[in-house]
Amino acid sequence: MVSKILIPVTVICLLASCINQEKKSTQMNPFFEAYNTPFEVPPFDKIRNKHYLPAFEEGIKQHNEEIKKITASDKPADFSNTIEALDLSGSLLNKVNHVFSNLKEAVTNDSLQEIARKVAPILSKHSDEVNLNEQLFARVKGVYDCRSSFKLNMEQTRLLEETYKRFVRGGSNLSAEKKLQLQKVNKELSLLDLKFGDNMLTETNNYKLVIDKREDLSGLSESVIEGAADEAKAQKLEGKWVFTLHKPSWTPFLTYANNRSLREKLYKAMYSRGNNGNGFDNKKVINKLINLRLEKANIMGFASWSDFVLDDCMAKTPANVYKLIRQVWSPAIKRAKEEVQDMQTLIDKEGGKFKLQSWDWWYYSEKVRKEKYDLDEEQIRPYFVLNNVREGAFEVAHKLYGISFERLKDMPVYHPECEVYEVKDGDGSELGILYMDFFPRASKKGGAWMTNFREQYIGKDGKNIRPVISVTCNFSKPTADKPALLSFDEVETLFHEFGHSIHGLLSQCNYQGLAGTNVARDFVELPSQVLEHWASEPEVLKNYANHYKTGEVIPQALIDKIVKAGKFNQGFLTVEYLAAAILDMDYHTITKMGDVDIEQFEKNSMDKAGLINEIIPRYKSTYFAHTFSGGGEYSSGYYSYIWAQVLDNDTFEAFKEAGNIFDPKVAYSFRINVLERGGTDEAMNLYLKFRGKEPSIIPLLKNRDFN
Repeated sequence: MVSKILIPVTVICLLASCINQEKKSTQMNPFFEAYNTPFEVPPFDKIRNKHYLPAFEEGIKQHNEEIKKITASDKPADFSNTIEALDLSGSLLNKVNHVFSNLKEAVTNDSLQEIARKVAPILSKHSDEVNLNEQLFARVKGVYDCRSSFKLNMEQTRLLEETYKRFVRGGSNLSAEKKLQLQKVNKELSLLDLKFGDNMLTETNNYKLVIDKREDLSGLSESVIEGAADEAKAQKLEGKWVFTLHKPSWTPFLTYANNRSLREKLYKAMYSRGNNGNGFDNKKVINKLINLRLEKANIMGFASWSDFVLDDCMAKTPANVYKLIRQVWSPAIKRAKEEVQDMQTLIDKEGGKFKLQSWDWWYYSEKVRKEKYDLDEEQIRPYFVLNNVREGAFEVAHKLYGISFERLKDMPVYHPECEVYEVKDGDGSELGILYMDFFPRASKKGGAWMTNFREQYIGKDGKNIRPVISVTCNFSKPTADKPALLSFDEVETLFHEFGHSIHGLLSQCNYQGLAGTNVARDFVELPSQVLEHWASEPEVLKNYANHYKTGEVIPQALIDKIVKAGKFNQGFLTVEYLAAAILDMDYHTITKMGDVDIEQFEKNSMDKAGLINEIIPRYKSTYFAHTFSGGGEYSSGYYSYIWAQVLDNDTFEAFKEAGNIFDPKVAYSFRINVLERGGTDEAMNLYLKFRGKEPSIIPLLKNRDFN
């Protein structure tokens, strides 16, 4: 997942009282001067919560002055004094917002959450004031209407088109009445987004399964038991074992714990987050969100939120999204039903007198995998030491693109667990700085994501400003006597998010608005997902998979088992994902506002899709953060993972056709035509320049053994 920072802004009067209280701090505010740090990374050791509000206020003030300078110019609008100037504006606001937004997700606290609640509507208002500035839009439109006379190159043309489109999609062509209506809706949406995320984080952190009988740990590995004991100690429950709703905790419990009733208890707690009828229930929040999104879409002249969102994506229409989903759903649900039968047969064989339920899937699918392939997760986990996997990912990037990574010491970090790397190109030139933050904590939201503290772009002085990228995950922690050992799912997650970081680091664009991962939502997952393919390649595994005790390279026999089992459980994995994508689309193709019974809507959606009872959506509505939080970046966009998987499987096919997964010609073409180009052209055009033809769905179906 890639998380983008949305830059907006202002109701200065709301900040005034806070600013008066912080006058002393503003004099020493680290945001108000150039970062005097190595590589000009944020001085995390000097930034305090008290610095954010003054910096936001000053950032808004400066941005408004820059906008005023553009609109007050007596020179005719052209690309340089309007479009380029606008792209370079708001540097202080970008500066503080990148730090604040990232730290709120990774190391939040009550103070940061309170600041977010104050700032969100202010940023929303400022964004609207920029997008709805009539004088500014008149200049942008003037350049756009006369674009053929300016002799712009391809990237300049693209920036102009994207800038004009952003203003139109931001409401610049609306009537005065509708502009006011839009501003009101945007403000409410920004607050609901925060509310959803805060509720989810609280619900996740509030639950713990406490076990005080050793026999209830039957089936679990010693490393999992040790981790649960460490968690208990941290929560002052020494002598007990604690399992939480963080994925590295609940996943192994559901997969290996023999106590079925406890598996059910933990599983239901996981999927009930935000749906417990307490002060952190998200059903009303969702209801308001989907209605407000529909209202905004209608204001903008679209029948549904999905129509509005997809108009700016590769898919273009809801019909195209549903068409792709159906193409994959049919073979996936067929395979899932076969997997159910395999597990039910095993249950019956063992004398179990019950029908397989959703909370049984992890446990019995692992048993079937062990029976079919003589392979279970605990056999391979000792070979996946986090540090080695990270180095393996670095080596893949080096072999493909010639880049290198050097660990930096004594760098400012926002948390002691952060690792920092300098990234260099093959010729020794600097590409950027990479922060990596791997382990779960109560102050960090769940999941994994890549974002940045600085975009790549060419500055006013012609200097190539290199990016500062961040990869944040929630992996299994090390224990007292073991290093952090990853599941293979976590291995793929590391490669995935690292793939996003490569996209950002290799960017060679002139403008921030087009650089790095600033691409269509259903294209952004291509660079991340394609890198996952290398994680399980035998020659790559032998490079990074070493036993944590003996240093032994993973045996070929075990690699063979991993490869053979690679397509195992694909019915489940595909169906649970597609179910969530369908749920996202169904919510956002609603065309009539009104109260929605969230639980009933979800049931009807899944029944219509034909979801079997033994599987639930990967994300049920009340904790579906991809679509209801994070700025709604993946609303009507969760399908983009499968859309991009068509692209990434077709991309990896190009390497296989060349007979070398590190083929230098294919790698170079992918780098210069996709990774370096950001959003400087239409996504399909970028892909066609790399591949020479449109992508085929066949490699995807083949990779999942669906054809």
